[in-house]
Amino acid sequence: MRRILASMDTQHALNTFYLEEPPAPACTAGSGVVGRFAPSPSGRMHLGNVFASLVAWLSARKAGGRVVLRIEDLDPRTQSGPWAELLIDDLRWLGLTWDEGPLYQHNRLEAYQNALDTLEQAGLLYPCFCSRAELHAASAPHASDGTPIYAGTCKGMPADEVARRMRTRQPALRLEVPAADDPRGTVAFTDRVFGPQCEVLAHDCGDFLVRRSDKVFAYQLAVVVDDAAMGVTEVVRGCDLLSSTERQMYLQHLLDLPTPAYAHIPLLLAADGRRLSKRDHDLDMGSLRSAFGTPERLLGRLAGWTGIAPDTRPRSAEELVACFSWDAVRAHRDNLCIDIQRFMEGAGPAA
Repeated sequence: MRRILASMDTQHALNTFYLEEPPAPACTAGSGVVGRFAPSPSGRMHLGNVFASLVAWLSARKAGGRVVLRIEDLDPRTQSGPWAELLIDDLRWLGLTWDEGPLYQHNRLEAYQNALDTLEQAGLLYPCFCSRAELHAASAPHASDGTPIYAGTCKGMPADEVARRMRTRQPALRLEVPAADDPRGTVAFTDRVFGPQCEVLAHDCGDFLVRRSDKVFAYQLAVVVDDAAMGVTEVVRGCDLLSSTERQMYLQHLLDLPTPAYAHIPLLLAADGRRLSKRDHDLDMGSLRSAFGTPERLLGRLAGWTGIAPDTRPRSAEELVACFSWDAVRAHRDNLCIDIQRFMEGAGPAA
């Protein structure tokens, strides 16, 4: 049901949350642009993560702006092990410097609770006892990111039934979105790479989680609170998160928070069309650092293969600033397959 704004009637459009892409900021010192890295320490960075981080960094630096580093470790499973420190070390090695941070989400739980309290006081939350297995087993349609569109199973549950169920199971909390015919529930924006986007929340995601049943705050809530607190003005991330944007904009509206500009970049795919994944250890930074030896060789090869630079000769992150343009990213948004064997053959002095 996602559609472009042009397909909506005029009156509906007037009541729609709509973010136009702002004009490109001038490349001057002291620019108000604030970008961010927001990695999750669930494994070693791979080439796709490097590409996303590089584009986010280049966009902010090209505008003379600042970069914030945030470690998204809400899930307790990501709060131990070596991954956060490895992420930080890999970014430093690449030359992708930052101006603030690292800031850790596990230190910001009070801020998320305050936001949740605001939504609760507005009467917008309700407990949900549906398990993940039940949601995926339902015949309801799924959102573009594969998440089941919630059918409202627990909405309006009587208080005595809620109390009975809570004796044996902790509920998640869902945010109720406006009905499909309520224009307040239509959210639109222009993505810097993929152009006009629009969702009717009731149809395209349904009431969504803001806190899990294990009391871990949901990504959608935390990222909105963090981006506002950190003064982020542009969000650059993979297009797998494109469908999250309207939910985040709706939360920004409810919490009276500013909305940054959004740019969703294409995912790097293996030659067989498979998405690069931390789980598969495809081209992770351990292998890349060993094979290429220097960040200039790696970044030059990556920039040339993705169209950021005109060739694959070694370049530092700073040298790539002059090459960067959003036009180049847009031009390659539909074709970024990486032949892993050929890419790794470019490692070393002959790159």
